[in-house]
Formats: sequence, C-alpha cells, structure tokens
Amino acid sequence: MADRGRGRGRGRGAANPRGASLVGRGPSLVGRGRGVGPARGGGPSASLAGRPVNIAEHVTTVGVRRPNFGTAGRTIEVIANSFQTTLPDSIIHHYDVISPSEKVLPAKVNMRLINHLQTAAEPAMFTPRAVYDGRKNLFAIRELPFPEGPQSHSFTFAFGDDAGRPPKDFTVRLTRVAEINPETLRRFIAGDQSHDNHVLTAITALNVVIRMEPTLKYPFNASARSFFTSNETREIGGGIELWRGYFQSIRPGIERAFINVDISTGAMFKSGPLIGLCLDIIDRRGAHANVLSTKHGLPTREVLKLQRQISGIRITTAAATGTSTRVLRKLTTAGAAQLHFTSKDGMKLTVASYFEKVQGRKLNYPDVICAEVGNGALIPLELCTVPPGQLMRKQVPANKTDEVVKFATQRPERRLQSIRDGLGVLAYGQSEYVRSFGLNVDAAQGLVKLNARVLNPPTLQYGQGSRQQRITPSNGAWNMVDKKFFRPQQIGQWAIVVYDLRFSRQLQVELVAGFVSACREVGIAIEPQPGYIAQENGQGNISENLEEAGRKCKERTGYPPTLVVVILPEGGNDIYNAVKHWGDIKRGIPTQCLKAKKCASAKAQYYANVCLKVNVKMGGINTIPEASSVTALTDPHHPTVVFGADVVHPAPGSEGRPSFTSLVGNVDSAVAKYIATARVQTSRQEMIEDLTPMAKHILSMYMGYRESMEKKPKGATAPTRIIFFRDGVSEGQFQAVLEQELPALKKACEELNIKAKITMVVVAKRHHQRFFPKDPRNADRSGNCPAGTVVDSDIAHPTEFDFYLQSHGGLLGTSRPAHYSVLHDENGFTADGLQSLAFALCHVYARSTRSVSIPAPVYYADIVCARAKTHYDPAVNIGLTDSGGESSQQQPASLDAFRRDFQQLHAAQARRMYFS
Repeated sequence: MADRGRGRGRGRGAANPRGASLVGRGPSLVGRGRGVGPARGGGPSASLAGRPVNIAEHVTTVGVRRPNFGTAGRTIEVIANSFQTTLPDSIIHHYDVISPSEKVLPAKVNMRLINHLQTAAEPAMFTPRAVYDGRKNLFAIRELPFPEGPQSHSFTFAFGDDAGRPPKDFTVRLTRVAEINPETLRRFIAGDQSHDNHVLTAITALNVVIRMEPTLKYPFNASARSFFTSNETREIGGGIELWRGYFQSIRPGIERAFINVDISTGAMFKSGPLIGLCLDIIDRRGAHANVLSTKHGLPTREVLKLQRQISGIRITTAAATGTSTRVLRKLTTAGAAQLHFTSKDGMKLTVASYFEKVQGRKLNYPDVICAEVGNGALIPLELCTVPPGQLMRKQVPANKTDEVVKFATQRPERRLQSIRDGLGVLAYGQSEYVRSFGLNVDAAQGLVKLNARVLNPPTLQYGQGSRQQRITPSNGAWNMVDKKFFRPQQIGQWAIVVYDLRFSRQLQVELVAGFVSACREVGIAIEPQPGYIAQENGQGNISENLEEAGRKCKERTGYPPTLVVVILPEGGNDIYNAVKHWGDIKRGIPTQCLKAKKCASAKAQYYANVCLKVNVKMGGINTIPEASSVTALTDPHHPTVVFGADVVHPAPGSEGRPSFTSLVGNVDSAVAKYIATARVQTSRQEMIEDLTPMAKHILSMYMGYRESMEKKPKGATAPTRIIFFRDGVSEGQFQAVLEQELPALKKACEELNIKAKITMVVVAKRHHQRFFPKDPRNADRSGNCPAGTVVDSDIAHPTEFDFYLQSHGGLLGTSRPAHYSVLHDENGFTADGLQSLAFALCHVYARSTRSVSIPAPVYYADIVCARAKTHYDPAVNIGLTDSGGESSQQQPASLDAFRRDFQQLHAAQARRMYFS
C-alpha cells in the first residue's frame, strides 16, 4: 500500500488529546489564559501579537496548545521567505501507485514512467494531469475514470539515449486510497481542526503539486525537497560542482497558508570525461591518465576509495548504434590491456584488444582501469563521459566543506533577491499542475511581511574587581574589557606540550606571556611559568608524551599539572582526540588545545578567548545572568534544572557505526555551570535509550552541588522545575518524544523522589524559515535582523505553542532563527515567559562573549555528541574512522563492542565543563 501519512508537511502524526490538559499553574511569568477570541476574518493580519488565541475547544494537539501571543519587546517589520497561497476548493483523489520495479527503480525513472503514462499511454484518462511523488503516492484533482478495485496500465517505454536501455514493457497498477477534502486544511489553519492524518495527507498532496513541475525539469533531491539549476554553479575540486537550487514547502500558518521558498545547494559530480573526474577526485587534476593505472603505481586502496565515491554514477559511452547511458557499478583493479575475457565465439581477448578489433577503437591509455557497468560489461574509462546534473548522494569530503559553506553563504540582501528571483524559476503561475489544482500563489504581493518583536537581552553579572560588574549586551555582543570572571578558578602548576616541530622557542615564550597575562586580566591566578614544556613528534604515543610531561612537572615543582596546554599542528585531529581521551577519560586533568598557526600570530584577544574556555574547564564560572532580569530561570522559590539533549547519527554510508547521545544540565542555581553525560545506542535510533540513568546522574550532581557548594539544606536541594530542551528531532517524531522520553524523565525524578514540574521544548535548527528586516534601519551591521528577533504569529503553527527566535547577531551570511516547539508544559509558561527564558540561555554560552543561536545547554549537547569518539582508546581501532580512509576497509565493530569499549568520563572531569 502507499506510504500514506508520511509526507514531511508538519509531520505530527495523528491527533491526540494530550494538549487539552496541559494548563499549568506556575509563577508570575507563566499564564493560565487560553481564551477564545473573536471570529476570524478572511484576510491577512498585520500582527496577532497581544490578541487572545482563538482555538476551538474540540481541537486536540500533539504539543501544547498556544497559551497566548507574545507582547514583550519593540516591534519591527520583517520579510519572511514565504509566499501566501490559496488552497484548492475541489476534492483531491489519492491513489497508490504500484509497479513491479517500484522499490528498485530510482524516483527519477518512476517520474518518467508516470509522465509517459499520462502524456502518451493514457492522455484522455489523465486530463487534467495528476501529480506523483516518485514512489507510492499519486494525487488527481478529478476522480480517474475507472471502476472500483485496482486498475492496471501496461505500456512499452523506450528510455532512449538518456537511459541507454532498449524499450521495455511496464505495468503500473493504480488503487484508490481516499478522498482528500482541502476543507480540513482550511479548518486547520483557522484553528477549528485537529492536526490529524487528513490534514497531514492534504499537506503532503499540495507539496507534491508544487514540486511536480521542477522535479520533471531539473535534478532534484527528494529527501531535501530541493531541485537545482545550472544557472549558478561553482567547481570546487575533488570532482565536485556546486549548483544553486531552490527548496519549497507548503506550510500552514495562522489563518493563512504559505509556500516557504529558500535557496539550497546541491553537490554534483563534475561533468565531462570520466578520466578527468577520477583524476580530480584523487587530487591529480591535469596529470597523465596513466596515474589511474595500478600497473603504473595506483594503489588498490585508492581504486576502492575512488569506487566508493563514484559507484552509481551515470556514464555515457559512444557505440556504433549511438550514445548509450549506463550506471557505473564498480571499477576494475587491472587495466584494459590486462583484463581478459572470453567472447561469445570462444576467443580469449583483452578488453583493449576487443575494442580495437571489434569496434575499431584503439585505446590511448590501455593500462588505465575500466568501469564495470550494470550488465557486467567492462568499458575503458577513456570511452566514458559523465553527463551533467548528477547529485552526489555521498557525504562531501571534509576538506571541501569550507568551499560548500562559502558557496551556500549569502548576505541577507543577496539571499532575499535570490529568493525573489526564484519565483521566475518556480513559475507557479505557468505550472499546469499548480493551476489545475487551484493553488493561487500571490506573486503580486510578493514575500509576506510580518510584525516581529526584538526582545530585551538579560543583564549579565561579572565578578568582583570588574570596573563594570553588570552589563547589558548590545545586539547579542559584549566585551571583557576591565571585567573579572564571576568565579575565576586558580591554575596551579601547568605544563605545555608542543606537537608542531616548527613552533620555535621564541613562540613558546610569547605564548606563555600572552596566556599568563590574559589569565590575570580576568582574575585567574596562575603560575608565571609552566612547570614543564615539551616538544614532541605527533607520530609518537600521545598518552605517553602527556604522562611524561606530568611526571617532569611534578619532579621540577613538586606538584602535578592542574592544566596541560597542547599546541597542535595543522591537521592534528588525531592528536586532539588522543589528548582529550587522556585528559577527560584516563587522567581527569583539564587540557586546552591550541593551533600552532593561530598562536604564532596571536593578539591579546585570542588569549582572552582561550581563558573563557580554560576557566570553566577548571571549574570556574565566567558570567551569570543577573537574577532580576531572568526571574523565570533564577527564582529562588523554583530552583530550576535546564537540560539540553541531543543524538548524533553516523554519516551516510557509515554502516555498522552507532549513534551517540548526550545530556547536559546545570548544577548551579544561576544556570551557568553545566555537566554532561554521553552514551552509545543503536545506529540511527532517534529516541534516547538511556535517558533515565543519564537524567538521574545530572539531577544527583545538581543536588550534591547545591548542598556542598551553595550550602543549601539537604532537604531543599531538589529542583521544582525542569526545562528540557531537545535538539535534533523532526516534527514527525514529536509524538515519540512525548511517549518515550517524557516518561523516562519522569521516572528519573520519581526514583530520586524529585517532585518537579516539567516543560519539554524541541529546538530545531534545520529548517528553511528566514527573516529579513524590511527597513534597513532595523538591521544589524551584517544586514540581518537584530539579536532577539522573535516571531510567534502569522507563519507559526495554527494551534500549537511554537515560535521562531533569532537570538544571535549576524556575522556572515543570513542568520537562521531557531524554531522552538513546546511539547509539554506543566509549568504553564506564557509566550513572553518562555521566549525571554530561551533568549537568556543563549547568553550563558561560556566560550564566547556573544549570544549564540540556540540555548547554551543545547549547544553543549551538540559538542558532547560530536566529541563522543574521544571516549574510545585511540590505540584501539574499532571502526570510527571517517569513510574513505584505509581503516574503513575493516569490518566495523558490533554495537555490543562499541558499548563495551565506550569509556565514561574520569570522575574529576564529570564535575567540570570539560566540553567547553
């Protein structure tokens, strides 16, 4: 059957009665009102801020029903990257599409088959034409004229030169599934309809409608909902071309429906001779073709690495009958002159002699390896060409990611213009599918304009001795001039280990002077000279080097180092991982890694930034939010634990590797000092398996810290409020979070006898909503909206409590707001209360003197997950090396082995912000 209800739309699954009962009774910044406002009009609203929420009583939600709209902050007008659209008036008919090859044929081929069925095989039946998602779902604006039951359509389809295959018979079977009444979607955006599978399927159908035309005309990435044109491209080496493309998605808003349009980037294989592509990939561009010959020294492992990169690519070859297109499956390890086969008449030939004798084509490079195509035939690389517009399905190599970021990064005004220009490419008004389904995209009005608000930042408090102890950030930034840390930590003896042999003695002297001076500026007491400095070869045993440095430090000073500073060469990732394993897992000693290149030209500001990391790693606190400016966080009557949780999955193609989970939480009353715990779990499983023990660990540490460090009575250390920020969850997984992770969190509280009210919020970064200041006077220096810009009306969810918050000042490109969705709220937060709380948490990220894009504990959880590999002994290779290296030839370890070998933090580091 068709994969109904799995479209990406809002993706929240079936309706559920949870939301109706989630009315809290909390402190002053929380609200109880969920009143019903006046009847809605049909036109767009300039702003909904301050209005009561009009949601029908019978409507159920997955997350929390919206309590109210925010009113705090100054109002500015912004432009959103969305076009308003009408909804169809007619019933949409949903059909399953079943053919014998549906599971093995690419979506692009399926699209061509259905297009042929509609335009050539059965044009009368498909007038007007239906839309198809490339897999299982077909939607028609009129009922297709066939009787009840499945309807089969058989036809012969000639793929032609583009597919390289002879004509073939196909049978496509259509089965009626359901009728979709767009009125359900119209009621949903009016707040009169629950978000159920009817709404979800309607959104899915309309997404297929708007994507049908470009999917037939351009290369597309179905999972990213984007298509790409060759209008703007850039070659970045490694056989990769970047193409500019467009993302589009139907989004239900409040009282209106929108099409969200954004710029996207596609990585394509470079078109042209296959030999040229292969030389590019192995970084030998312009070299002689014999570089691609094992006879001339190409290692077999390089052939396999190349094969992993290009397997599945389409190649064209010239033959006597014309050009044919094949799929490259494998590469040979021998050249055309060394590969033998037996022909149909029993002759034993080499591939090179076959092409010379049978096809009259003498090879220029007979020793070069060959391509093996889909039918097992071997074709010399020099006879193969790569057609344009082929998306790379594999991960872009790490050394090319900076180039991708540069291409994808556009200043706000340039991105805004690109989106406006995209309307001409998308051509909604000219699309027969959009017109026939009755969608009317308001191109004349252009991108929608909304009222946003800019929130006031929290006041930050620094330590005694600061010239200005309390400061208010300006557009998400402040500085450390004449300021002391709130709680500076003392550094006793310390050591330096240098792994760059070019890092001279003079540079070492300058490093010590710069670091010591910066520490004293912010109040950190430190010995003026390290107890020991060593210069080592990075090819040696890192753990033994660090142990030796510790021993020497103790021999010379009488004390072991409390901090080890490590100087890394360029490309020193393996050394970094080994250093962190030694310090965080094995020895419990804070380490600070610095790049030699940066130290060589470092100014005072560089070492000031290093001190931000070092102080919290040593157990200190850099700054705290001033209590009166964020009462929702620091209310002494409601001690609060703020969690950040994340799951990171292995890269595409990394089969057999596990996923890693992390949980970060504060242990202090000022929500500035955090600890973390990490685990291993089943690969690509999104829900956190071990959330109960992870939460118990942090809650226990919180209560212990409050008792021992803050001197609270033992019976008054438990939190009464828990705010759980969850990263990395798609909208379709919200229900699973409520059904699996919320009970796990409650269980942790029960087992510790903690009676806390829980608020659960999903923070999403991977979305395409952007905001642009309408008036340049409201922009920051980068042209972006100012830090603290929040939108919770118009484009927000019609019934549920969500908002967009751009909490950071712009630097490069167009800033992306974070999208907050409140799934559970026993504390009864108002919109203003939760928005100000989230904004405040974006200011306590210890690594910087800028507000960040997501709350600090969520940011920390990201870092902890990314550093999970350092929990494994670097001397034991269990298969975590990035794909493409030699070690990827090895069979990855089992999940049990990954769990067994995963080492927990040293007890000393478990109490510190080792991840900063």
